[in-house]
Amino acid sequence: MTSFILKIIAMVSMFVDHLGISYFHYTTTMNLIGRIAFPIFAFQISEGFIHTKNLKRYALRLFLFALISQIPFMCFRSIYTEGFALNIFFTLTLGLLSIIAYDKIVKSPLELCKNAKINIAFKIAFGIFIAIILGILSELLYCDYGFFGVAIIFMFYLFKEHKVAMIISFILACVINYGLDILQYGYHYLYIWLCLFTILPIIFISFYNGKQGRKVKYLLYFFYPVHLLVLYFIFR
Repeated sequence: MTSFILKIIAMVSMFVDHLGISYFHYTTTMNLIGRIAFPIFAFQISEGFIHTKNLKRYALRLFLFALISQIPFMCFRSIYTEGFALNIFFTLTLGLLSIIAYDKIVKSPLELCKNAKINIAFKIAFGIFIAIILGILSELLYCDYGFFGVAIIFMFYLFKEHKVAMIISFILACVINYGLDILQYGYHYLYIWLCLFTILPIIFISFYNGKQGRKVKYLLYFFYPVHLLVLYFIFR
């Protein structure tokens, strides 16, 4: 399964979710389908870091579209809720920054002692700590998906060479995320279904073959704000 196919699956599921919110004012089935989208986008960020030729340009592009998408995002949110939040591109940007920071720290020449293993362990721990700080920042800024979003982006990169560990860590992150919701809001069977459908895209990700497929560099970037605006003007 190519990167192009993964992106199409994610965009279709996202559109189904947003259509359900705007037209039907929320339906469980369409919302569950929408849970498939973000983990795929998160995985694509980790892959983008690995394959991009210019990290600075990649990060700036994400941030630029975060700014571009904010007004369409807030317009769309006004259909079904009130209050301020930052769109998904901000989450993706913070996730990418967590990977960049970790990579620079781990590969830095810093040495605290003569024991190489201790130096490596410290760098890894410090890199993870920075990722946690960025995850907390995403919560404080009310980014879409918040800490969970940044965390799974980072974990997809951290375990990129170990598919089994990547799958297990992702499933655990989903269980913890919805488990915390249950502790905070009380048990409801819907949280179980949300968790299962958030886990579901790991199947598609597991079949990723490392190939780009059809080149559609800006398809997702423009699709996100445009479809939000279209839905807003139709169903407001």
